Amino acid sequence: MNIAVVGTGYVGLVTGTCFSETGNHVTCVDIDANKIARLQRGEIPIFEPGLDLLFERNTKQGRLHFTTDLASAIKDAKIIFLALPTPPGEDGSADLSYILGVSAQLSKLITDYKVIVDKSTVPVGTSEKVHALLADNLNEDLFDVVSNPEFLREGVAVDDFMKPDRVVIGTKSEKARKVMKQLYEPFVRQGNPIYFMDERSAEMTKYAANAYLAARISFMNEIANLCELTGANVDNVRIGMGSDNRIGKRFLFPGIGYGGSCFPKDVQALFKTAEDHKYDFKILRSVMTVNQLQKTALMKKIRKFYKNNLSGKTFAFWGLAFKPNTDDIREAPALYMIDELLEAGAKVNVYDPEAMENVKKIYGEKIQYMQDEYAVLQGADSLIIATEWSVFRQPDFDRVKVIKDNAIFDGRNLYDLDKMKSLRFNYESIGRNPIRVKTKVH
Repeated sequence: MNIAVVGTGYVGLVTGTCFSETGNHVTCVDIDANKIARLQRGEIPIFEPGLDLLFERNTKQGRLHFTTDLASAIKDAKIIFLALPTPPGEDGSADLSYILGVSAQLSKLITDYKVIVDKSTVPVGTSEKVHALLADNLNEDLFDVVSNPEFLREGVAVDDFMKPDRVVIGTKSEKARKVMKQLYEPFVRQGNPIYFMDERSAEMTKYAANAYLAARISFMNEIANLCELTGANVDNVRIGMGSDNRIGKRFLFPGIGYGGSCFPKDVQALFKTAEDHKYDFKILRSVMTVNQLQKTALMKKIRKFYKNNLSGKTFAFWGLAFKPNTDDIREAPALYMIDELLEAGAKVNVYDPEAMENVKKIYGEKIQYMQDEYAVLQGADSLIIATEWSVFRQPDFDRVKVIKDNAIFDGRNLYDLDKMKSLRFNYESIGRNPIRVKTKVH
């Protein structure tokens, strides 16, 4: 098929590239001329494992193209994907201005039947708004609007797209259903399901899934905080819980909160939808509150360790991205801690395998950027672990001991408590007893 993807952000670029991998001819369009120029030169503006290989293959073989010209991009396309930003507004609602703006443009450009697909995460009822805008200038037999939410996890998005657990397609049109079924059949050859439903249910499905996962994370962080007060070990609790088939093992790891582009804004948007319908979604209110507090949970431990005197201290960071295998720093807990440390007069050295360029755009010269995980420790009083990159899981602890106070504040519970005790580190983690050794704090 000929496909157009409007928007070359995270979702749009992965979507377009992966569709071209199954033989479709894909044109990605964006109003950002600089980004399109980079893509035309073969430069990928995001870090996502495996994307570069598919991108290079399909651009070389002429199946993947990039342009700023919306009219030419959609001219021969049978399917038009809207993969546009839906950032949170001041009231928490999803901003639909990009999607609705492009829909209005499409209403003046379409001349033959096309399936318009909402790929972005959008509130319930968005497909109807898109449909209304298209119908302003088009006969309704020239288009169908479909809701097809993405379920991509940053860091494994290519695998998620190429081998989806399920595909959700919201449409009441039999014609659009056949087109979408044909498009997705190569991705579900192993038998994973394509679920067809109405548009509103498809839109709600995405929000419900992300909000539930966020709730699991916040629940485990609350359990971890209670474990610290009662002397229980959250690692043992997690294993005991996860062995229950009704619960399962995933999304039960405590830490310093969720971040990224999806969970924070999707939980917020679903909560706003509930408010708009005069419903008090109490669980989501708590999920957001817990997560915001959890992002700086390590700071309480750090302040206590240093008797609330952080001025002049130097803290080394391992990890800045909100999760490993991405350069995404949106709502990353590390940034909240950096802000608090700088405000307290501390110095900050950072290292992340992929996210440092994005962090430089925020902090500039206010913090120091180091070339590897050991260089960042030089001159530091203690170490803060904010992202669980694999490279941090089995470090050379003899080299880590250059930190002056032998103190590690681990927001991702990477290390075994007995090992940290035998290595004589002051070690603080989440939901587990702290380890203290007699060390003079500088």
